[in-house]
Amino acid sequence: MSTRVLRPGGERGRVSAGWLDSRHTFSFGHYYDPAWMGFGPLRVINEDRVQPGKGFQTHGHANMEILSFVLEGQLAHADTLGTRIDLSAGDVQCMSAGAGIEHSEFNGSDTESVHFLQVWIQPDRVNATPRHAQARFVPEVTGQWLLVASPEGRDGSLPIRQDANVLRAAVDAGASLAYTAAANRKLWVQVTRGSLTVDGTPLQAGDGLGIDGADDILAFISDTHAELILFDMPS
Repeated sequence: MSTRVLRPGGERGRVSAGWLDSRHTFSFGHYYDPAWMGFGPLRVINEDRVQPGKGFQTHGHANMEILSFVLEGQLAHADTLGTRIDLSAGDVQCMSAGAGIEHSEFNGSDTESVHFLQVWIQPDRVNATPRHAQARFVPEVTGQWLLVASPEGRDGSLPIRQDANVLRAAVDAGASLAYTAAANRKLWVQVTRGSLTVDGTPLQAGDGLGIDGADDILAFISDTHAELILFDMPS
């Protein structure tokens, strides 16, 4: 039988630095809560809003799969692999830090804030060769799953070094969506817009729901137009 844990968005850790407003689903930086250290290999979900022209100076990472989902605005990324890109709403990038990489992330606009999620997933190997990839993943049809990342990078998704599938979906008001989970998997649902219920559990933007030992069909029913990200991971 599966067990479920609800992470209300309003109870997340918060860091406010004037130019940055960040909400932490799991312990990160100066925010520490031993009850929220991650969920399976999912280690970080930070929801960041960065003021125009501001951002994170060059800093390093190692042995982490780092996904950035741009929800609104523009995000300028640069790294020691020579990558220089501007990401817009709907774009997703994956930086496999591997043995070590340095990067910076700035708001690419001088007039508008940028709103994005940064996600860290622990890899299934260490000290691999660093790599970077990005693509646009906007669900063109509501009520269908769009594969964003997978171990093989199949079907045009971004490759990650973990037995995990990351999917996005949009659901119109009053519509429904289903997801069939394989036996003994961990699922995490993160709502990024609107509100919906997952098997009767109401969720709204910012909320997360973890399901351990999922082995059934999940039913998503939207109250408003809703958008969400689903992480399907090893148990």
